[in-house]
Amino acid sequence: MEQFSELKNFTAVEPRETRVKTTGGQTIVMRIARKADFDAVDALLAQSYPKTLTSHYLPSVMALAMPKIARANMRLLRSGRYFLAHSESGRLLGAGGYSLEAPGGRKSIPGTAHIRHVVTDHAHQGRGIGRAILRHSLAQAAQEGINRFDCLSTVNAEGFYAGFGFRSIGPVELPLAPGIRFPAVQMQL
Repeated sequence: MEQFSELKNFTAVEPRETRVKTTGGQTIVMRIARKADFDAVDALLAQSYPKTLTSHYLPSVMALAMPKIARANMRLLRSGRYFLAHSESGRLLGAGGYSLEAPGGRKSIPGTAHIRHVVTDHAHQGRGIGRAILRHSLAQAAQEGINRFDCLSTVNAEGFYAGFGFRSIGPVELPLAPGIRFPAVQMQL
């Protein structure tokens, strides 16, 4: 029974919405994603990734990779570590978060969080929404005692992550399926 003594003061709390002012001056509502958000996140990724990545990737890479990477990940949505950014009227503007498990079966390192699927609605990019999501994710991970961050960035987002202090480790190719490899940049903070 002693091993459970620290649990007596634990109270489960339903995650609340947090209002955040973006660097662009917009107020957004951040909340933890839920299983029921799958379709909305899936649609956001499917609409935004192709528009933001097209100028940085060959058409052949886009055609093969988009069906694999522009999909919501149910495991992330159920983790409690993936966040949604909404306008005050309820429109989904962006999403992103982290996992303690490395993506793609890569080796996990204790004390490291892996930044995952950060996306902003392509019509709302450049307004600080992605920065607010990443800042929120880093703060939440730090509350868990995380002191190191890893990111597999798309080629076009390398500067975004560098703005937070992430440093480029180098280019990598992510195997998405047999014969499908996606160029990315390994980054760490």
